[in-house]
Amino acid sequence: MLRTIPFLLLTAAALTAEAQDPSAGLVGSVDAGVYSSPSGAFKITVPVLPALGGAISDTKNVVTFHDTFGVHISVAAFPQDATQRWELSTQGMKDYLVYFFSSYVMPDFKRFTPGVHVESAGYAADFLDGSMFAYVLLPGGSMFDTPPVFGSRAAPAVAKRGNLLFVRNGFTFVISTELSEKVTEGSQWKKTPDEEDQILRGRLLDIVKKMVFIKPAPPK
Repeated sequence: MLRTIPFLLLTAAALTAEAQDPSAGLVGSVDAGVYSSPSGAFKITVPVLPALGGAISDTKNVVTFHDTFGVHISVAAFPQDATQRWELSTQGMKDYLVYFFSSYVMPDFKRFTPGVHVESAGYAADFLDGSMFAYVLLPGGSMFDTPPVFGSRAAPAVAKRGNLLFVRNGFTFVISTELSEKVTEGSQWKKTPDEEDQILRGRLLDIVKKMVFIKPAPPK
């Protein structure tokens, strides 16, 4: 059984990381601006800069990149055990990704933001051999909200996150990023939900472009 995905737990650690040494305390490694996952599943060009408050935090399976200018990205790579491989082989890619999102990703979000719900979702059969995009709303779950001044706001801001799920080399990947402008721009933010989805989709695609997926060495 997979453990819950600690997207939000990683944030607290990332915010306190040493900005001048992005590799401090990491399970993975950073070399020449490239983060390598401890599982060996992928490498990614670090999308934040220490000079701009960028910080990195990770566990064995999840890395989070965060800065104070609007970037909050989590990249998770979970090795598929026999049960996961069976689920994929029997359900097919689309239904497997829906199952994984419903069984593992959403429960983790709900632990920290009980009011979370999926605003929209879709399946792209021609991207990464099948991938799922899911856009969720998290009341009070923004990484960029500031504590309200007394009487200034009756309810916490509603964060919106785009999530991309796919399978590569025996790992189930979950990439998540927040649409920070929805919170930081407040009433000045006028995009429709569809326009927000397109912005998040573009950012998720840009994250994938920064990644290199590594095939495991064949058994000797």
